[in-house]
Amino acid sequence: MMKRKFTKQETSWMYYDWASNAFSMIITTAIFPIFYKAQATAAGVEAADSTAYLGYTIAIFTFILAMIGPVLGTIADYEGYKKRFFVSFLLLGLISTFSLIFVPEGEWLLLLILFTLASLGLTGANLFYDAFIIDVTENKRMNKVSARGFGYGYIGGAIPFLISIAIILLAQEGIIPISSTTASKIAFLIAVIWWAIFSIPMIKNVKQIHGIKREPNPIRTSFRRLKETVTSIRQYKHLTIFLIAYFFYIDGVGTIISMSTAYGTDVGLSATVLLVVLFVTQIVAAPFAILYGRLADRFSAKLMLNIGVFIYIIVCIYGYFLETALDFWILAMLVATSQGGLQALSRSYFAKLIPKHKSNEFFGFYNIFGKFASVTGPVLMGVTTQLTGKSNAGVLSLIVLFIIGAIVLSFVPSDKKLLNEQNAKLNIS
Repeated sequence: MMKRKFTKQETSWMYYDWASNAFSMIITTAIFPIFYKAQATAAGVEAADSTAYLGYTIAIFTFILAMIGPVLGTIADYEGYKKRFFVSFLLLGLISTFSLIFVPEGEWLLLLILFTLASLGLTGANLFYDAFIIDVTENKRMNKVSARGFGYGYIGGAIPFLISIAIILLAQEGIIPISSTTASKIAFLIAVIWWAIFSIPMIKNVKQIHGIKREPNPIRTSFRRLKETVTSIRQYKHLTIFLIAYFFYIDGVGTIISMSTAYGTDVGLSATVLLVVLFVTQIVAAPFAILYGRLADRFSAKLMLNIGVFIYIIVCIYGYFLETALDFWILAMLVATSQGGLQALSRSYFAKLIPKHKSNEFFGFYNIFGKFASVTGPVLMGVTTQLTGKSNAGVLSLIVLFIIGAIVLSFVPSDKKLLNEQNAKLNIS
């Protein structure tokens, strides 16, 4: 039997991962944190303090989105609203990222403010992007489509990242007549252009299929609907348990991703080594994300989620003993095997649990748990780092999040079982 190809809508949706990962790689993970650390150091800020301030900043913008996500999601469930919210946050992210280019040297606080707005734009757009998965594909294809999106994302992040690395290294060697600061700002511009251009297929081809008919006073009605969902969410037993598990393990994943370069800098690794390691991580992560999707279809998404969480427990332990560049390479490759798969399958598993016509509202709660988790993780790492004076102790402190996540995850059913139950209901009806 011939395998079914991806539809135009599925492919366009997946390519937004390709687009947005330029920001995730250049701004969130790699070049901006190094650039920020250099600017903060030049302004006289201690290394441990600047790392902690970055963690607190990440906590602030994720807290903001966690608070407004469910409200915006509930409004966006009305027909035609989902795309509007997606585009609005996309524009916020693009404009704020572009503004980073014009920040004067040494203005580390202004950098953090613009980083907050840019990250709010990215994560806000991602909330509605994730919710669009129920509009572009069906339940039995969600693992494959979600994982393929993450796979595309890693490659889409690696290409502009490679171009940026080349410019920065050539500037450092004096081959091109610009400073390292200017080279980093060119990288920010590359992220903006890449993100904007490859978002076009998503904007053009992906439409909202599932939604609620528009009503008078949609904002007031949305608050009422949100209240009703909050009071009745206990009826969704499996969904509630999964969200609790997700809260803990995704906390650790997000913190490790966003704080990795700051951590590497604190243990003495050069910017060049960090950039090369992160580029290779992107390349390795792409096929592993797709592999997770295939293995989830063969076995179950729940099993693969457990495997991913276990690997991150190993990462936390190994990170505590990290001393050399080789150790950082090993740690990065371990992360590469599982970070995309863990996120992709969390998204697809959750999408199978929710009512399709209320996808934005429920992905708002998904966002709450994910973003509130991203508040506690960086704060936990930041406080531990400042109290001990050691970044590796901060990494080790994250292990408790993965252990709790694994325990709670054991109480949710296999997605294979859920799919069989759904098919049985359809056959009966």
